Amino acid sequence: MQDQKPAVSRRSLFAGAATVGAVAAATSVLPTAVQNLSAKAAPELPKPERGGGYSLSEHVKRYYQTTRV
Repeated sequence: MQDQKPAVSRRSLFAGAATVGAVAAATSVLPTAVQNLSAKAAPELPKPERGGGYSLSEHVKRYYQTTRV
């Protein structure tokens, strides 16, 4: 009689269990992380009355600092 390997090896069983655990952990943390990101979104600035739309925000100031030589 020949030696037959089992259908599922121990190595693949443990790898599958680790993957399921990682996915479960990520799934439980993800909704909280998405809520925190949406809560930290920048507040909307009022629209200019005469058109345009440029405002010197912190983001723009940071960009200008990176372009200085």
